[in-house]
Amino acid sequence: MNRVGVWLAAAVLTVLVLAALAPGLFTGQDPLAVDSGATLQAPSAAHLLGTDENGRDVLARVVHGTRASLLLGFGAIAVALVFGGLLGLAAGLGNRLVENVIMRLSDFGMAFPELLLALVVITVAGGGTANAILAIGVANIPSYARLVRAQTLAIRRASYVEAAYALGLPGPRVILRHVLPNAVKPVLILATIGVGTALVAGSALSFLGLGTPPPEPEWGSMLSTARNFISRAWWYGVFPGLAITLTVISVTVVGRALRLRSEGRTG
Repeated sequence: MNRVGVWLAAAVLTVLVLAALAPGLFTGQDPLAVDSGATLQAPSAAHLLGTDENGRDVLARVVHGTRASLLLGFGAIAVALVFGGLLGLAAGLGNRLVENVIMRLSDFGMAFPELLLALVVITVAGGGTANAILAIGVANIPSYARLVRAQTLAIRRASYVEAAYALGLPGPRVILRHVLPNAVKPVLILATIGVGTALVAGSALSFLGLGTPPPEPEWGSMLSTARNFISRAWWYGVFPGLAITLTVISVTVVGRALRLRSEGRTG
């Protein structure tokens, strides 16, 4: 993989994390400040990315929206990793009955598109950022459960694990010291790539009015409002869309580089 591209993607992610943690470093504008005299203004020295229909600074809203958007992506994958990982470990280490029950439930969950399953969950739980994270996380649990189960079964048969059991080490110690770290490590790398998909799903929910509620800035909700003004205010929707695109590409490139590195390949 092109190292320049990887470093560039890592730099973009670093900037995004900084924007999420300290948006004041990039803009001094209030993302919620309304100015009725500056509605739908094109990019200018006063407003580098223009303004929206309420005169709010688009740059400020894109920068401040980074936090909610990244939270949706990383938070959802964290939920999927924790609960999917526990279910995968239980399936890989448990008896045949436990394994069959968990795998059949996973098969049922994977029979539905992830976004559709997330829509069902958030319809039941209600809208909002926290519920959007929960919904996308639940939709991703089946795939991570299967991944962790596959890793657990492979590690369970490894010679060093069998040797640990032969030495009389207690089961919980073997699981915590040998099985869990080795089963989760490759899944964590793949989860990095999954963040991009989760972020797009979170933006889609916000676009539909089921994610981060207005007037709080979030890229998906900004796109939802901007579609009504796209013919006369192109900047309104273009910049949140670019933010989503750059984030997904950067996360995917970094995740793929980590996967290749873990497999011992650099090309």
